[in-house]
Amino acid sequence: MSTATSVALDARRGFNRSIAAFFSVAARAYDQRTLQRVVYLPPQDEMVSLLERYGSRRIIDIGCGTGILTARMAKELDTEVVYGIDMSPGMLAKARQRSSLVQWRNEPAERLGLPDESVDAVITTTAFHFFNQAAALAEFQRVLRPGGLLAIDALNLRARWAAPVQRLTGARLSPAATPSPRQMVELITAAGFELAEQRPVRRPWYSRPVPDVLTVAIRR
Repeated sequence: MSTATSVALDARRGFNRSIAAFFSVAARAYDQRTLQRVVYLPPQDEMVSLLERYGSRRIIDIGCGTGILTARMAKELDTEVVYGIDMSPGMLAKARQRSSLVQWRNEPAERLGLPDESVDAVITTTAFHFFNQAAALAEFQRVLRPGGLLAIDALNLRARWAAPVQRLTGARLSPAATPSPRQMVELITAAGFELAEQRPVRRPWYSRPVPDVLTVAIRR
């Protein structure tokens, strides 16, 4: 690893620790029913359907938060092992209470403590903007087996509804941290993945203003 890359990763880990501390506090409100139903449930439904379709049995959920989706995958899908990865101790404390079927791990997306080519699928929902994206994608490529599935639900801050949603949620995310759909394709192909599909998340009418896009790729 080059000196410049090491410095960049150290800086990002510092940022991630700050974000993790914030979410340790936010975990108290994160499971609020309306928030989950409007913002998070549609991409979670997409992920469960996708993993079932691909027959993925060894799965990592990166940025798992309080583990709602992760626990659901372990319960509803025919899995061998499910890992829930998050940098926030507060989020993971709630996740551990939710399910004993998941292996919960406090790790950064950019440095996973799993062996090479050890999983069938890596997913992440509404968290990609927090990662050092090139480094995280390199890790995802490392731990995925050849032919393995990568699925990223990410905000598109260039979409029509991005500004209203940011005002509503109080978010102050930079477009620089949230790749456009085209930039996402460029990132994943540069990291050794082949695009399978990319489209807006299917949402009911009451949550369609949430500007997120699902990108699905296969590890070469």
